[in-house]
Formats: sequence, C-alpha cells, structure tokens
Amino acid sequence: MDRFDPRGQANRALLVGVGEYDFKRPKHPYGVPGDLGAVQHNVSLLADALRRGGVFREDEVSVCRSPYLDAFSQSLRTAVAEAEGLLLFYFAGHGAVPSAGDELFLQLRNAQVVAGSTAVFPGADPFTSVLTVLATSRARQVVVVLDCCNAGNAAQVWEGFRDKQRISLLMCVQANNRIDAGDDRTPTPFTAQLVELLEHGVGGHGGEVGFRELSEALRTHMAAHHRTLRKETWEPQYRVGTPDSDILLARPGAEPLAGREPERREPPARVPPPGREPGAPGRRRPQPRAWGRPVTAGIARLLERVKRFAGRSRRRRRPWASRRVVAVACLAATAALGLLGYLLVAGGSGQSACRPPLELRLLTDPDLEQTVRTAADAYLTSAANRTDDGCRRSGITVYSAGAAETVTALHERTDVWQAPVTDDDNPQRDIGPQPDVWIPAAKTDVARVTVGRDPRVFAELLPDSGPFTYSPMVLALPQDIAAEGLAERTGNSLARLLAAMDERDPGAAVRRTDPEYTDAALLATMGLYGGRPVDAAAAEHVVAQPGPPSPTAAELLCALSADKSTDEHTAALIPEFLLRNLPDCNATTREQRTAEYPDDVPGLEPTFVRVRWAGAERDRPEREEAVEAFHDWLTDRQGGLKVFGDDGFRDASGRRDPITEPPSGSGVLAAPGTPEVKAGREAMTTTLDEYRNARGPGRVLYLLDSSGSMGGWWEGPGGGPAILKQSLVGLGAEDEYGVWAVAENGDRAYRELLAFGRHRRADAERAIDRKAVVRDAESDPYRALTAALDEMAGRGTDDDRPQLIVYVTDDEDNGHLSDDELDTVLAAARETKVPVAMVSLAGGGCDADKPDARISRASGGRCIDTGGDIGAGLRTEVARTGTGEE
Repeated sequence: MDRFDPRGQANRALLVGVGEYDFKRPKHPYGVPGDLGAVQHNVSLLADALRRGGVFREDEVSVCRSPYLDAFSQSLRTAVAEAEGLLLFYFAGHGAVPSAGDELFLQLRNAQVVAGSTAVFPGADPFTSVLTVLATSRARQVVVVLDCCNAGNAAQVWEGFRDKQRISLLMCVQANNRIDAGDDRTPTPFTAQLVELLEHGVGGHGGEVGFRELSEALRTHMAAHHRTLRKETWEPQYRVGTPDSDILLARPGAEPLAGREPERREPPARVPPPGREPGAPGRRRPQPRAWGRPVTAGIARLLERVKRFAGRSRRRRRPWASRRVVAVACLAATAALGLLGYLLVAGGSGQSACRPPLELRLLTDPDLEQTVRTAADAYLTSAANRTDDGCRRSGITVYSAGAAETVTALHERTDVWQAPVTDDDNPQRDIGPQPDVWIPAAKTDVARVTVGRDPRVFAELLPDSGPFTYSPMVLALPQDIAAEGLAERTGNSLARLLAAMDERDPGAAVRRTDPEYTDAALLATMGLYGGRPVDAAAAEHVVAQPGPPSPTAAELLCALSADKSTDEHTAALIPEFLLRNLPDCNATTREQRTAEYPDDVPGLEPTFVRVRWAGAERDRPEREEAVEAFHDWLTDRQGGLKVFGDDGFRDASGRRDPITEPPSGSGVLAAPGTPEVKAGREAMTTTLDEYRNARGPGRVLYLLDSSGSMGGWWEGPGGGPAILKQSLVGLGAEDEYGVWAVAENGDRAYRELLAFGRHRRADAERAIDRKAVVRDAESDPYRALTAALDEMAGRGTDDDRPQLIVYVTDDEDNGHLSDDELDTVLAAARETKVPVAMVSLAGGGCDADKPDARISRASGGRCIDTGGDIGAGLRTEVARTGTGEE
C-alpha cells in the first residue's frame, strides 16, 4: 500500500486542548460537567512527540490551550491556510451531541448547553463546520484526532460529508459513549497511548508509524485495558480518507527537523466557474492572511504586553520569539479577550476575518433524511453559501424525528420545547433542537399543526405555498408477481392492486412501515383503510407481520432483502424514489421490484417551512437571511432540486415529471399520473387515530431490573426509572399497564410497584418515584420473564388486544441464565406470542447471539440498546401498543 510521506513539505499540526471552562455545573446549570486537568498534559506531551517525530518541524506544531470559540476558529483557519503537505488537527475536551446523535459539538472554553436558547450549543463548534473549514485547505492530506466524549458520533458526520476524500479521522471512542479523563496529574488514557506509539512505534520497536497501524494499535490497546462510563469495551474508531494509501505520522528515533520559515507561494490561479469570464465580478473567496509589516508591528506591541505580564510570574516560560502567530493568538485569547481583539485588528491586511458561520437546524421526516442531508452537504460547499466577503454563511445540522411526534410537539408543546421543565417531557431530547427549518414529507402536516392551535405558541410556521418536489407512493412488487401490462399498473385503487397480486400469487404478502413514524406510512394506511366506514382491524390484518413494522421505507427494503424467500413473495408500500435510489443493505441479493401506482394513496410532497421561535430576536436578521439563502438554492433546478432529482424525486408541478430521467430497469414509470385522493388534514388525523385504536386499548407489563448492579443505571434522565416513565406518553386512559420490580424477593422474582390496570399518567409516575429503589439483591431473569409471559397469556385469552412486555435491565444477571432456562424462555415466548421489548442499558445487549436479542426475536418483539436512542426506541414500541399521545 502506498504511504504519503509529508517530510520536507509545509506541514502544520494544530493541537487544541480545552481543560478549563467558564461555565461548569452545578454553579451554572447549562455548563459542562467540569474542568479537564488531564487535557493540559495531553497537548504538551503530544506537541513534544510530534516535534521529535521527524515529520513536523518545531515551528510547525501549534498548541491552543482552552481557547474561546472565536480564537479557536481563527486558529483553525490560520493552520488551514498555511498547510500544504500534512495538516493534523487534534482536539481534546468536552464533546456534546444533540438528541438526534447526528452531530458532534466540540465544546470550547465558553461552551454551554442552553435549553430553549436560539443556539442550543453556544460556545461550541459543530464538527460539520470544522470539516468544512478543513476541506478548504491546500494540504495533500488532513488527519483529525478527537479525544472527547462521544467522539465516535463524528463518524456519521464524516460519512455524510462530500469532500472527505483526503480527510482521515481517528476517534477515541465509539458513538454515544462518555469516557473517563483519568487523573488530573496525567494525560487522558487515549492520548497517553497515542503519544507512546508516536514516540516508540507500534510494538515499541521503533520504525515508521502510519495512520492505519497507529489507529489499529490504539483500538487493540484501549479495548483490552479500558471501559467506557457505560461499562462497554472502549473501542476507538477510525475512517480513512484515501482508501488505497496510508499517511506517515512519525519516525521514532529520527532526528528532529530544524525549524524553517514556510516558502512564500503565490496563490494558484483560479479557474472561473462556467458562464463567467476571467475577471468578471463575483463572490470573493477567503484568501490566506498576508502577515506584513503592519501586522509585525502590532504583534510586537502585543508581545511586549504579554512579556510584562509573564515577568510577574516566577515560572520559566518558552521564549516567545519561537511561537507562531496562531499560538500567540490562541494564548492571548485565553488570557484576555481584549488582547485577541487587538491582534485581529492589528493583524488585518485589509480583508476582514470571517466570523464563525451560523448553524441552522433542519428537522425533517425520517424517510427524507438521507436526501435532505445530501442536499445540505452540497449547499455547504456551494457558492450560494458564501457572503460577498467570501465567508461561509451557515452550517446546517440535519436531523429527523417521528412525524406524529413532531406534529404533536409543534401543535401543542412549543413551550416545553423552548424551555423543558422536566426530564419526562423534553422535546429537545426526544425530537432534537428547536428547528430553524422544517421539511415534512406531506404539506398537510402544516395544517395539522396550525389548525386549532392555541394562539399562545412559541413557534411561528412560515411555509411555502406548495411543495418543492414530489414522490408518488407505490406498491413495489417483486417482478415475478407484478402486473405485466402498463394499464394494470396505474388507475386502480390499492385494494384492486392487492387483489390482483393475490390472484397472481395467493401466498404473497404486503408490508407497510410504521404510520406513527413517517408520513409515507400514514399515507399508505389511508389507502389501506379505503372509504368510510372503516374496519381498521381488518385492514391491519392485511399488513400483519411478526414483530413491529420497520420504522422507515429504506429499513423495510433492507429487512425484506435479508430473507430471500420473503423478498420474493412480499410487496412493499413505499415512496417511489427508493426504487431509483435503493438503500445499501449489505445484502448479497435483492429482489428486483416493479412499481404499481394506486390512485387512492397520496404521494409525498416535501415542503419548506421556516420556523420562527419567540424570544430569538438577537440574531434573527442574520438567521433569516441564511435560511432564505438555503431556501433559494434548495428550490433551484441547478441546486437542491438536482440533488432530489438524482435521488429519484419528481417535479412538484404539472404532471409530476421526473426531474432527472429514471434509469432503465428501475421499475418505475416515466409519467404515471397523479392520485385522485389528496392528503387532507382531517383524513390524516382520522387515519392515525383509527390506526392507534385498530385493535383496541393495549396492555403493557413493565419489568424494571432493581438489583444491586442497577445502581449505576438508576438516577437521571438516562436511568431505568426515567426511561420507563418517558414511555408512558404512548399509553392512554383506556390502556392497562403495570410495573414489576425485578429482584429476588423470597419465593418470588419480583414485587409489584404498580398494580396492573388503568392509570392516570401523573399517578403512575408518582408511584414509580415513591416505590422504585435499588435493592441489595440479584435479579432472576428466568423466573421474572416466565412469570410475565404467563401473566400476559392469561390476560389475552378472550380478545385480540395488543400486548407488550418491557424488560429494562443492565444485563448483569443475564449470565445466570443456563442454556436450559434460556431455551425454556424462548419456547414460552414463541408459544405465547406476546412481544417482549428487551431494553439493555449496557452496550452490546442486542448483539445477535446475546439473550436479549434472542428473546426479543423469538417473541416478535424488539431489542433496544445503546446502539440507538434507548428512550426514543422504547417510546415507539409502547406507542404501537397503546392509544396515548404518541
């Protein structure tokens, strides 16, 4: 494998260590958990290791200690402008993630997480923005190293980033995991091992150290010797920007390179974009600063002030003359923001520095998320996202949430969305940050939010007059059982298409996704239920399946492709665009499908909705300008519409023509026409209510592990009792439920916390708060689960009401299950046919061979662990069973 050797080129290493924070809990409720003394050692030791490593010269390594956000942004841009060979960016400090988990915020010295603020993560830089700045560098290779909690969440950002070809990423831990920084007197465990490998080589035998072998060695060492705060195996992650090559990072034992001034080069000639003559007016892109004599004089005055300040201390300091401008700026900012301002003013060359761009928050439907994310990534690097000064106007954080939950929150919960009061009702956690833009998959969602809304709301919706793109809903059939004639594929109701399919293949089945989670599934359900009066229970029997429905259409196609026999005889109700943009399921085979177009199922109509929040006046003009710039690009045929067209969406007007022609063999029609039925507000709301009540009120039995080992998983919003209480929103007044505390209790494996029956939610929560305690005892999952299955089997003998067993556990005592006991539980689960949702608070509980996964699978239930959002996953499962708010 080729290895990029950066020696002799203009390399730069920017090491950012944030060990001191201005806002810390508990004094500041929105602050970070505390200072990180270990980080101060990180940057010092790593800087020394890189300077001795034979790749970076002494003056090519810059250290930023606890910078504020503005100083960090300036330092990053300076390093990016100067690097030509290898650019290494290292960050150590606190890392935070939003509820969606699809962004990582690097928390700088002035970081907060403010509920209800227009900036949910003020004082932090989203990793998307950092990547975008790094991608502008002329460096041949860029290496990013993150040593912070939740570092693995950066992988999702990197994977969705278009310009990542030369950016390699090393993350200290897997996604959604916090880590222990260790003793304040020593470096953090990850960086300590990183420095060890750079100084002594992999295996301690010297030799060249490349990015790949370094990353693998770190992964092996950390997994063998450390665990995360979730008690999971600590597993660093990495991504390689250039798949077929490696990058030289150090040569232990080599002579350190002498310092030198970087060679001055003229910026390369820019090729004008198509349609513009050279020299024609246009947007100016940012250029590297020209640090000339005026800057030197300004810096000299600044250094004199810093030297006088340093002279008051008896500690010895490095000679200031050997520091680069970026280090001076960073340290000065940490000492006093006034000095930073002086540097920026004195150091200018006539061109103003770019401010950190605004971060827009975009909420969308789960079926649309991937395409919207692709469009947002394309916009970030487009000329449309540049101001007249050449600065980037905005970043965009894209996330999704269940469609029904989003509509409910915007309709009646904007007050607690803006300022959550309790852990049990927190849309910022359950849905995500307050959006600046909302793109629902059905334009009718706007009316569902605004009609009948209390006028005292905290979010004003400003929708476009119509959708900007379109995708019909289709019945996607395996080719062997699809209709052959063109006339049979259009102009028929869904019921007729299903009847014709049944005639061709009497054993064929049809699947639909979760109507509470995506608009596409709710629209498909409207077709299934047909006219009035409705027998929703009979309609649901048509799409009945073992276990819960897939959340999204992409996941449905992947679930079908995992079983060839099922794939060959099962139709799917999905948006048409997925037939042109098939998801990557890692399946060895996939059934080719043909689209049939029911005329009583409305299609998807993604609509651009601006969201204006009360009290967010401070940066409103700039924020609205950024939103409008993105809107104009997104709805332009050469901008966002092309991205949507490439993903299979159609024109929103006229005959719904494709934006780009469908490829042959995709199974779709070029001009299928439009459905006769529209997605009306009342029809969608009524259909959702009918779906929720199709089988009557539900029954849920909760098993809450209360053994001694649960002590570390008990308190706070992520603890077992809180997760259980959060899921009660899915249960209504007619639903029945109870709670057992699972721990040895004499001759029983549990004691009753909440008697089985109907409850007011507030009463149930008070009972759990009052009675739920950790006991000094072990749990017996075998006896608890067999008793629960017996209990629910007895309650479901006379009706077909939906039932669910929920077992919330840390898995500590699951190892006590003997093979015979596990086999007995699995057999009982198959026979009883009551779905069991196993909720593993520890990592890895849902791995395929673990008891949790096997029990859920045997019962037709779902296994939920730290691989996703546990709270949201459980709320979804309970909501499918109950008739509550979600």
